[in-house]
Amino acid sequence: MIVQLYGTRGSISSPLRTPEYIQKVTQILEIARDAGPSALADIHKFISKLPPYLTHIVGGNTTCVSVLSSSGKRLILDCGTGARVIADELMQGEFSKGEGKIAFFFTHTHWDHIQGIPFFKPLYIPGNEFHFYSPFADLQERFEKQQSPEFFPIPFSALASTKLFTCLRPDETLDLEGDCKVSMYPLKHPGGSFAYRLEEKGKVFVFATDAEFTGEDFASVTEMKPFFENADLLVLDSQYTLDESFQKFDWGHTSYTMAVNCAVAWNVKKLVLTHHEPAYADDVLDIILQEAQAHAVALGNRTIEIELAVEGNVYKLV
Repeated sequence: MIVQLYGTRGSISSPLRTPEYIQKVTQILEIARDAGPSALADIHKFISKLPPYLTHIVGGNTTCVSVLSSSGKRLILDCGTGARVIADELMQGEFSKGEGKIAFFFTHTHWDHIQGIPFFKPLYIPGNEFHFYSPFADLQERFEKQQSPEFFPIPFSALASTKLFTCLRPDETLDLEGDCKVSMYPLKHPGGSFAYRLEEKGKVFVFATDAEFTGEDFASVTEMKPFFENADLLVLDSQYTLDESFQKFDWGHTSYTMAVNCAVAWNVKKLVLTHHEPAYADDVLDIILQEAQAHAVALGNRTIEIELAVEGNVYKLV
């Protein structure tokens, strides 16, 4: 099972702005100046030693995650603006010929998780086949509303591919080809949201974006343990700082502090912090990462790996 991140921002897309780009370049040049000419003899080595927030762009696209099973079946979790990127990649192969198949799974249908659908080029190609899975019986109607003439020039019905919709029960486990099993769990979020657990050949990936966990919810965190327990990879909402989570109570998102608390309680091997606050620059997110890692140590857990969700990152669970 190969997991790749195509969109990691929350709420609204937030492209890298010119001042942020200039700040990155300035800091790199300052480090190079202080290191002296000899440090630049091997440019690649110099770059490899820079802080991650200077060598990578966390990304501004909203939520979209690709999962490739060992049998070659592709699943896509949510379809935010990051979906346009993977769509363009897929058009380099069988999807351009109308010979592709994908299973979409939706956590919920807030704008930042479905805005990529009208820009997903393979959906326009006759012959391609798409299975849409969610716990929402009216999912197709929601997509049609998004592409009504008031909001988009092309109706959802004009997407010429084959589109099949299946409404899942919260207690249902779906068996896909290649022994990949998919189950889901309801989360606390305005309008409703669901986590997905994917299991294949003894490896577990859990995707839980748009979820609010507070100190008051810790009893339910314990109740959720069987679903999240022992995940090899957990991609979890961590949009807020702890202070912000108090200011934005009931907005439906989690602080990175509580995200770490949950991951430790669930015995997760690797936690990836996602649904980044759109106002946060990469250097701010790097500070959040360091504080999250320190918090895990303060909880007595030195084994859990904690990373930032970065567009393009790939996780191979084999």
